Amino acid sequence: MKRILVPTDFSKHAEYALKVAAQIAKKNDGEIFLVHMLELPSSGNDSLSNSHEIPELIFFKNAVVSKLDELMNADYLDGIKITKIIQFELAFEGIIKNGEAHDADLIVMGSHGSNGMQEMFIGSNTEKVVRNSNVPVLVIKREEENFNAHNFVFASDFSEEIKKPFEKVVEFVNKFNSHLHLVNINTPNNFKSTKVAQKTMDEFVAEFNINNCTTHIYNDINVEKGILHFAKSINADIIGMSTHGRKGLSHFFNGSISEDLVNHAKRPVITFKI
Repeated sequence: MKRILVPTDFSKHAEYALKVAAQIAKKNDGEIFLVHMLELPSSGNDSLSNSHEIPELIFFKNAVVSKLDELMNADYLDGIKITKIIQFELAFEGIIKNGEAHDADLIVMGSHGSNGMQEMFIGSNTEKVVRNSNVPVLVIKREEENFNAHNFVFASDFSEEIKKPFEKVVEFVNKFNSHLHLVNINTPNNFKSTKVAQKTMDEFVAEFNINNCTTHIYNDINVEKGILHFAKSINADIIGMSTHGRKGLSHFFNGSISEDLVNHAKRPVITFKI
């Protein structure tokens, strides 16, 4: 976790994420790319080409530079190499592009979550990044004064397609000396006997070199509630999931458990793209 991308809109939730990123960077001798995307309203076919709007653009950019400079002087960032990035682009697109352009190992984002109609029709930049980013995304919902990943819950069906993203999970938990709790959530609509579920997990785990790992089978009414309830039962520090990155109608009808967790979990959630 040497190269960490942190988007900021200068909100308290964005600062929660930056503080966690700082802790991770210090533990791994890493650096932070601090990103702010300027999303300005368009008044014509190309707002950036209209000369009468150039003073406004300069004003906004200078204000952001000042805020970023002030933020970078925070005590908790002492000793960390920080690169500031300001661009005129849609937030989630700019975050994803910068994650790839700067070869980021991790994106750390703050989120206040959402629910109901807002969640269905509007969503959040965090959800969009989680859905589309090839870089692992760590979502922080509250201040974590002493971030750790000692108890790491990873929920999955442990199918063949999970093996590739799971390599990054193993890298993460070994780096943080985590106790990895692999859990299969049994639901009424997708029930497996204990024997079958355990065999699937055992065969899956056997292909990886994990320092500290325990397997679990947990029954609940649906997968999301099962993950949240299991995480609470072991006092998990972080929840991990793989995400399919569904788009369009497929995403609308099928939803995404990872995005639901990002919205509803109070604990940090990290996602790995399949």
